[in-house]
This record gives sequence, structure tokens and C-alpha cells, in this order.
Amino acid sequence: MLEKILIANRGEIALRILRACREMGIATVAVHSDADRELKHVRLADESVCIGPAASSESYLNVPAIISAAEVTDAGAIHPGYGFLAENADFAERVESSGFAFIGPRAETIRLMGDKVSAKNAMIAAGVPCVPGSEGALGDDPEENLRLARDIGYPVIVKASGGGGGRGMRVVHGEASLLSAIALTQTEASQAFGNDMLYMEKYLEHPRHIEFQVLADTHGNAVCLGERDCSMQRRHQKVIEEAPAPGITPEMRDRMSERLIRACQEIGYRGAGTFEFLFENGEFYFIEMNTRIQVEHPVTELVTGVDLIREQIRVAGGEALSITQSDLRIQGHAIECRINAEDPVKFLPSPGTVTQYHAPGGPGIRVDTHLYNGYTVPPYYDSMIAKLIAYGPTRDIAIARMRGALGEIVIDGINTNILLHIDLMNDPNFQAGGSNIHYLEKKLKPLP
Repeated sequence: MLEKILIANRGEIALRILRACREMGIATVAVHSDADRELKHVRLADESVCIGPAASSESYLNVPAIISAAEVTDAGAIHPGYGFLAENADFAERVESSGFAFIGPRAETIRLMGDKVSAKNAMIAAGVPCVPGSEGALGDDPEENLRLARDIGYPVIVKASGGGGGRGMRVVHGEASLLSAIALTQTEASQAFGNDMLYMEKYLEHPRHIEFQVLADTHGNAVCLGERDCSMQRRHQKVIEEAPAPGITPEMRDRMSERLIRACQEIGYRGAGTFEFLFENGEFYFIEMNTRIQVEHPVTELVTGVDLIREQIRVAGGEALSITQSDLRIQGHAIECRINAEDPVKFLPSPGTVTQYHAPGGPGIRVDTHLYNGYTVPPYYDSMIAKLIAYGPTRDIAIARMRGALGEIVIDGINTNILLHIDLMNDPNFQAGGSNIHYLEKKLKPLP
């Protein structure tokens, strides 16, 4: 068992990791920027180290500072949380070469699955269904690219191999604009990701975003903990997540679980990960793998009873998973609303001091947040300040509980997107379940 863990992150996920460590009897080290001295987990950690100024590039992305903090505090492992360095293979490699356990996959696995071309090839080899498209990176021959697009069938989407977060992609509806779209995306990819490799796929017009949570250890064991629906998105960023996904049958879940467990074993996966799919007309199409814990992991925890952070830590300490696939039971329904410090109409960030904070309660309500009265939300980082999760024996009850919790939560002094979530909980289409990834964008589009 690991004895001391350095938490290389901030906000609610850092606090979530700290609480798991406390429960397991593991000492904690919080690293923080100058702007984050008053974060709740910094106050609660056994030790804390300032690793730089407010800018992420000089603090939370400062690899030498993080490694030095682990060395001076004699930590045994580093947990990267999500974002920042969580999927940086060079960081994972540096952590382990410096003698610390990295609470995540091996560096070579992060590299394999971080590149969308190699990830897709690995999934094809493992029998995981993928979106029809180029078998590898696009070449420089215009005629070959035009032929490939005709074979796939328009519309197609041109994507950067190293892209993510909605960047480095263009939808092409006809042959006339294909070559210019490739050139523009290639330039954008080179500037944004330092990698101009592109690939092409069939563009699915009305898909849902369904993802599957997996865990794997170093003893050859892997489990799939069911799926989440993350289709309610704005600008490719998730707003609401739920588990299980409406309309996914037990047979579909079991079939995908078998394939993904096999995929984990074939690529030598270690720790927590998420396989993300587009789902349309009853078929799943692999798009990418996130080699880290996800923001939305609480909904899976609530419907399975499995503590994902605890399992991550156990695996990093060399232990076997505490559950098997035959142990898994998915019960009830859970919904998560991401609460952001932003204007609910224009979505502009809203940093500032929280003058009053009151958490909602009642059956099935969980709040993952680092907020407290008097806390100042800084302008330097992601705007998410809380995750509000509601669990119930049925989806309808989970929605009703979420509606009540949204009416109870108080965050004064800054703007938040709570009103948007209230609107969505009352939206007949959301209540019916199964909305596609474009639904929220269309709902928010101003009338002409």
C-alpha cells in the first residue's frame, strides 16, 4: 500500500482524491499555485508545497516543480487527477523514472491511446467497432484523399490526430471543400498540437455520446463498469452526464463490456480509463480513449457502488482489483450537472468571491466541490466549481431529486449556470432521454 501521495491538481478533484486517501489511511501532499493557497484541499492536506505563480504553465504544468515537491516531501506516488498533466506521457514517464508511482496508465499506453490514429488501429485490432474512415493518417496525394472521401461517403469529418476538446476538426459536406478543409485543419493542428497528422472519418449526423468506464490492474484483470450518456454538450464540452445511458440494453452493455475488457488486456492497460463512442442507429463507433479518471466518474460510482479513486490507488500500489466482472451490478440511475462560474446566457467566465454557499441535501444527493463561504474563484483556470449529482432508483426519481437540489443550492457573489440546469431538468426532450450531441447547441441558438 502507498503511504504518501502527492496530488498534482486543484479544485474539486484534488479534494476528492484527498478524501479517498484519508479513508485509506494514506498521507497527502497538496501542491498549489500562488493563486490557490486558500483551496480547501490545501488547508486539509498533511503537507502543502507552492509550485509557482498563478499561470498553469508555471505551476500545475511545471513538471520539475512537481517532481521536486514529491522529492522534498518524500511522497511515494503522484495522482494527476484530470486535465493538466493527467494524459501527458512524458510526465508519466518522468514520474516513474524519478522513482515515484504514477497513479495512471504506463507512459507507452498514454502515447498509444493519445494519438487518435494509433488508438483507432489498436481498437480495430481488438475488435472494437470504429467509425468508417481512413486506415491511418491522410497522405499528401489530393486525388487519393478525394477518392477516400467518396468511398467513405459524405459528410466526412477531418480530424487532427493529436487534437481534442473540439479543436482540430472540420466537417466537410461535399467534394468542393474537402482539400481546403484538409489544408486548414493541418495548419491548425500543427500550431495547436505540434502535430499536423490528420485522419478522416464518416461524419455521423445525429449521434449520442456514450462512454464506458473501465478499470484494469497489473495482474491481468480488467472490468467494465457500464456506460454513461454524455450527449448534453455545448461546444463539445459536457454539461450533463448520466448513468446508465437511456436506451442501452443489458445485451448491448454486456457485448461492449466483453470487447473492452479484451481491449484493455491486449494493450496492457493499467488503472482507470474511459472508452468514448458515438452511438447512432443502435451501433457504437469508437472515437477516443481518456487514459485518466473522468470528471463524471461519480455517476458510475453511484450506480455500481465502486470507488474509482480508491481502485486507482490500489492498482498503483500493485494490488489487484477488488471486484470482478461477475461482481458488478448496475442499480438505479445517477445524473451529474457541472456547475460552472459563468454567465448562464452568454457563458462568460465569472470569477470572484463566493459571499454565500449552501449545499443542497436530501436522499440521493452528492456534491463534489471545493467551495466555501468567502472562497475566491480565480480567473486563471477552468470555470467548473462544483458537480451536483443526484441518484435515485429510477431515472425519473433522479431527475426529480436533481430538480429539488438545483432549487436548494446557493452560490452567491458570482454568476453560475444553475439556471441552465434547471431549464434542462424541465426540458421534455431531456426528460424523455436519448437526445443527440447537437441538441443543446440548437436549444441555445438564439432565434433569428
